Amino acid sequence: MQTKPFTFIVTLFFLVVSVSVFSQKTATLNSLLDKNSEFIFPQTSDKISKALNIKTVFYEDANEEKYAKWPMKTGLELYCSLGKDHAVNEMFFTTSDNKPVVVEGLPFGLILNKSTLQDSKTKFGKYNAKTQKLGADSEFPGGSKLVFKKGKHYATLLFDNKNLLKSLGLTTALIDPAAN
Repeated sequence: MQTKPFTFIVTLFFLVVSVSVFSQKTATLNSLLDKNSEFIFPQTSDKISKALNIKTVFYEDANEEKYAKWPMKTGLELYCSLGKDHAVNEMFFTTSDNKPVVVEGLPFGLILNKSTLQDSKTKFGKYNAKTQKLGADSEFPGGSKLVFKKGKHYATLLFDNKNLLKSLGLTTALIDPAAN
């Protein structure tokens, strides 16, 4: 049986596209994490930029509060509010435009778009993790939020309606959902 060149080329093209779409990416956060795979605070925007080898994007919200973000080639985006002298005491991890790319190498060994709510409940249960269902008006309608405190920081994990991790936030205090 002879394969037509066009069919072969189309098949090869779709194979390459599917491998790149479903490939797993690794965040290059190693120098920003301690031996327990936890994010080290405080940091500065310059130190983060240098560690990630990415230029910091500075911006302000409607209340003129200063923020920084680092969009990475892996699809991972880090962002935070800035304190005095560009001090960073909190960090949020998400994928750009909620892309379905799988990104590993996050704090606590979490993997965006792969870690599940149930696995996280089991893993962080010893830290008295609390689960809350997300409403229809949230970023992930029908999803869940898992919050726990480890050391001096709170971790907030957001899951979509398929119970896959979509966002991770590390803060020094719980953020009021009514903020902003």
